[in-house]
Amino acid sequence: MNAMKPPKIVPFKSNECMSKELVEKLLEQGKNYGINAVYPFSVEKIILAEWVHLKCRYGCSKYNTSWCCPPATPRPEKVRKIIDEYTTALLLVGSKHCPDFYRDNQRKRSLQVRCWRGTVGMERLLFLEGYYKAFSLVGECCALCKECAYPEDCRFPQEKRPSVESFSIDVIGTLRNLGRSANVASDTNATYNYYGLILVE
Repeated sequence: MNAMKPPKIVPFKSNECMSKELVEKLLEQGKNYGINAVYPFSVEKIILAEWVHLKCRYGCSKYNTSWCCPPATPRPEKVRKIIDEYTTALLLVGSKHCPDFYRDNQRKRSLQVRCWRGTVGMERLLFLEGYYKAFSLVGECCALCKECAYPEDCRFPQEKRPSVESFSIDVIGTLRNLGRSANVASDTNATYNYYGLILVE
């Protein structure tokens, strides 16, 4: 009779430098979802700003219609406290060609869902590697449902995550802090970058 193999125990990580091998593993998974670069960095580089919340509140049709956007997401003062509990984050960079950017159709939604599930999947991989605090901020509006159930219970609570901007993060300012250029696409036929974050430890 064969002895049962002992279960694999994953040690939790704490204040350890993320290995190059793990970053490469994350990137390999991310490529299946359109993410083409992963950069570890210090959360001290993240710029939080009150005006980002204003952009959500005034000028975005998702405000008060989604569990992943304000006012359902934390206020800037709460976000600062959350960020203070971390030291390391990952910048996820993807590229997309989406002529339907300003339309509400299935083709645009499928690209959004792909990005969303890829980011949350990378968060899960980090958790299974022992980074138990990993929490993702997605670089797109949630499109898991054609119409959000908000304010009724979310239909996908395990995949519910805030968008980067809903966390009052100045994405362009943060990119500049990291020494990366950030261009705004002025043509809907242009290929543009989008950015997600994972708070790691």
